[in-house]
Amino acid sequence: MNNLDPVLLNIGFLQIRWYGLLYALGVLFAYWYCRREIKAGRFKTSLDQFETYFVWAVISMVIGARLFEVFFYQPAYYLANPLKIVAVWEGGLSFHGGVIGIALWTWYWCKRRTFPFLHLADNLIVGGALAQVFGRLGNWFNSELVGRAWNGPWSVIYARIDEVPRHPVQMYEIFYNLVIFGVLFALRKKQLTAGSLFASFLVMYGVARFVVEYFKEPEVMWGFLTIGQWLSVAMVAIGVGLWFWVRKPVVSSH
Repeated sequence: MNNLDPVLLNIGFLQIRWYGLLYALGVLFAYWYCRREIKAGRFKTSLDQFETYFVWAVISMVIGARLFEVFFYQPAYYLANPLKIVAVWEGGLSFHGGVIGIALWTWYWCKRRTFPFLHLADNLIVGGALAQVFGRLGNWFNSELVGRAWNGPWSVIYARIDEVPRHPVQMYEIFYNLVIFGVLFALRKKQLTAGSLFASFLVMYGVARFVVEYFKEPEVMWGFLTIGQWLSVAMVAIGVGLWFWVRKPVVSSH
């Protein structure tokens, strides 16, 4: 049974939630991983340059994740409670929106500094995959993004919602994000074309997320699929296209 209190600390006006703390830990881990790769010489940029990029990347990610949640997943709720839009520490951050936000900022930053976008994406996505684990733990503490009703051997009752046994989909997502991180971490030392790790992530995450969506309590449907599934299809298509594009042979002009 999941009967966890989403609030870790509550002292008068000060309230620290597990979701916000775990999300922050995920960001710190991604930063630590990239810093480690810079020192090892695999991430070819200076630490000062990366830190400037990273601060705004996190801000862009949170803005993109929140806007997606507000406009695509829960528009009625936020229309009725507009002040809650800024309460990101309480939960409600869309992964796909976060990816779009950070991708737009990365493209802009790389264009301004003529820095190779795919090299940056390859290095960022490895730590980002594991950072997702912290985010899903935050969902677990919040009892949000719950699974469909299922009375199986590892079903979970989210006592703060109802008494119905459900799929523990947050744990499914934690598992596949750990697998994705393990694969990317193993591949990072291989001589791969720039963009290969990023493309691999898009395909692996997109496929896994598409499947897990069938076990989730559906939020918003577009036709016969959820929004999350349509976005996952787009991720897979982009990932496959990118994989073949970065690996195509260069035709000599001579």
